[in-house]
Amino acid sequence: MTATATDTELKARHRAMWASGDYPRMVDSFLTPLGPRLVEACGVTAGDRVLDVAAGTGNAALPAAARGARVTASDLTPELLADGRRRAEAAGLELEWTEADAEHLPFDDASYDVVMSAIGVMFAPHHQESADELVRVCRPGGRIGLLSWTPEGMIGKLFATMKPFMAPPPPGAQPPPLWGGEEHLRGLFGGRVDWSSLDRGTLKVTAFPGRHEFARHFTSCYGPTIAARANAARDGREQQLDDALDAFVDEWDRGTPGAARYEMEYLLAVGTRR
Repeated sequence: MTATATDTELKARHRAMWASGDYPRMVDSFLTPLGPRLVEACGVTAGDRVLDVAAGTGNAALPAAARGARVTASDLTPELLADGRRRAEAAGLELEWTEADAEHLPFDDASYDVVMSAIGVMFAPHHQESADELVRVCRPGGRIGLLSWTPEGMIGKLFATMKPFMAPPPPGAQPPPLWGGEEHLRGLFGGRVDWSSLDRGTLKVTAFPGRHEFARHFTSCYGPTIAARANAARDGREQQLDDALDAFVDEWDRGTPGAARYEMEYLLAVGTRR
């Protein structure tokens, strides 16, 4: 599938968004458990040919490689791949790192035993194109595994909170948290994947004792929030967004004063490619 000039421009904006802030710091702060959970659910074993799509810093790719799999980590953002390479080198792991668009993967048909993505492919703007590519590069009988934030969970609601401050989405783009809905997922993959599990889980976050410290973590580290704040700044609404984020983390705190606790719901989907 060939990318158009408009698509190339859109992906350049996405690449810049994810390179802004400090996403590796977010991984280290609270996202690290998600990668191993996906790898375990996919049943990755030594010798498997594994593709991690929208791999970021390798949160799922690295534990897959540690199991002895032959792993390719692909991502649109070279800065995140560079961080992943450093992590792999520090851990003594060998992986292939490839800059790639999830909607136009540069890999052969049916070339992987396991195709997976942990809160990654869900952020590609055109969901059907991405789903088609995941199926295409997975061999018949191979496994497809996805871990995605749910629309009803905390991160799904974070995007709803930020929406009034974000630039209008391009034509055809769909909201990322839709990937965390069972019916949306079934619709994307049609009868091409037999889902063996569609399970909801929770990531518990206790790394930020102060609620508003957590909000500032998003505005300083998380690309989508940084982009929303930059857009809000164009008409002087930065403080409105900051206030909305403070109210949001107040609402979602499940802890006690001085010991904030957040629960982020995700959908863990694993199936066999027909």
